Formats: sequence, structure tokens, C-alpha cells
Amino acid sequence: MSDHSFLTPNNAIAHSSASITPTEGLLDLWLHGKSPHTQRYYRREALKFLGVVNKPIDSITLADIQGYSTALHQSSLAVSSVARAIAAIKSLFTFAHQKTGLLKANPAGAVTLPKVKDSLAERILPEWVVQTMIGLEQNKRNRALLKLLYIAGLRVSEVTQLQWFSLQPRDVGGQVLVYGKGGKTRAIKLPASLWQELQSIRGDAAIGEPVFTSRKKKGHLKEMQVNRIVKAAAKRVPGLEEAIAENVSPHWLRHAHASHAMDRGAPVHLVKETLGHANIATTGRYLHARPTDSSSLYLDS
Repeated sequence: MSDHSFLTPNNAIAHSSASITPTEGLLDLWLHGKSPHTQRYYRREALKFLGVVNKPIDSITLADIQGYSTALHQSSLAVSSVARAIAAIKSLFTFAHQKTGLLKANPAGAVTLPKVKDSLAERILPEWVVQTMIGLEQNKRNRALLKLLYIAGLRVSEVTQLQWFSLQPRDVGGQVLVYGKGGKTRAIKLPASLWQELQSIRGDAAIGEPVFTSRKKKGHLKEMQVNRIVKAAAKRVPGLEEAIAENVSPHWLRHAHASHAMDRGAPVHLVKETLGHANIATTGRYLHARPTDSSSLYLDS
């Protein structure tokens, strides 16, 4: 494979042969436009796989991928982690085959993902827990962060990238413009109480500065810092099991948004638009995770 076998003049990312390897160039093209979190995870899993196989990508066979998959299954990794790793590898080979023409065939096409238990219901916090997390938070910035994650249903990658120009006033309250997955932008209306709370933490910040900054005011709050803030808030909730609190993450607040909104009568299609789901079937999972009715209720107990 030559250094430029998959690079074309129209590629979004251009590099000279002296500054990039063929593998790095392919990974850059494959990951371009994906969220920062997805880029980090996919790149890490792809490099692990390529390091183990130790072959040029156009020489890798189905047997190589199946052998790696078997090794993952035999390791101590959870099934969900194995599935995510294999999904990343399949995505890379699909891209190399379909989008670049580097591969005449896709050796990962026949590789199947392991079935993963749907544990969504286990990751939906009751409404009182979320409200207690917010109510017990004493730090103004952190409280506004928790409320925005929950009320707007934002991904952690979305909330950490917000700048003040992303927040726009409306007749009542305001709205936040979110740059989400797949390069799609969506506008989410915010209630007046949350809008005022966000404005109260702005101070003299310029329009192009981050909404949520690090403690030392040096750039955007990092995703790992947001994770720590959310986990700490969960651990303060009296009566919440320690094992559950330890697992709470920002995405759990997004799950809570979807479930609680539909519990209160929000239409599925509206929740879909707010969360930025590509497919309404994804949003519909919340109805199955916490049904409001069941045939079991029609039987004598």
C-alpha cells in the first residue's frame, strides 16, 4: 500500500507524506466529523486491533478479525465492552471499503456483534433522585450544569463545548443551540428559571467564551470533570444505593430527561428532536424501559 493509496485531492484532511503514515491518514478520514468522545474511543480500539494484528490494513483477513474477536470474548472485558470494540473495528473496515476504495471487499462484514443485555431501565434515575442531586449542589456553576444536562438532555460532549453565543434569549426564557452528533445543530428551548440561572454564572464572560469553564478559568470544562461533578452529586443523595451512585454519569441525566418527559406526556417525536436522535426507534426504547401500562396489571395478585 503506497503512502497515498487512499488519499485524494478532495479529502477534508490533507497531510504530506513526511508528516503522516497511511494508517494515521485513514483513521483521520474515518473519524472526521465524529464527536470528540467517539474519536478518542474509536481511535484507541482501532490502534489496539491494528497493533495486535500487525499487518497493513489491506492485508487483514476475516480470520484475523475473528481471532481478535475471540480473544476479546475470552478476556475479562464485559460483553458490552467487547461489542463496542468490535463495532469500532467494523466501522473502520466499512469506511475503508465503501468510502475510500482502499479495500475491494470488507473482511469485517461477516463479523457479528455479541448480544448485549438492554440495561437501559437500570440507568434511569427516579425523578426525586435527580431533583435531589440538583437541590443539594451548592456550587452555582455545578448546579447550573446539572440542570442543563437534565432539562435539555444534552450529551456530555455537547455541554462541554457550549459557548455563550450558543445561548439565545426568547420572549420567555431562552434557547441553547447544540452542535451534536453527525454535525447536526438543534435548538432547545429552556425554561425561564434555568435561563436566569445560566445568566447568573456568566459574569463578564465574552460571547465567545465557554459557558462552563474549568475551576482556574482556563478553557472548557473537560468531560472527565463533568463526570466527577455528576457522580459527586449522586453520592450526596440520601437513600441512593452506593453501587448505583458510583455508576451515575452525565448520560444518566439524559436518560432521565427522556423517561421523565414521556412520563409527563411529552410526545415521542418531540423528545426525539430534543435529544437529537437520528431514529425514533432509539427514543422509543424509553417507553419500553419504563412502560406506563402492562397486561400484568390486569391480573389478580
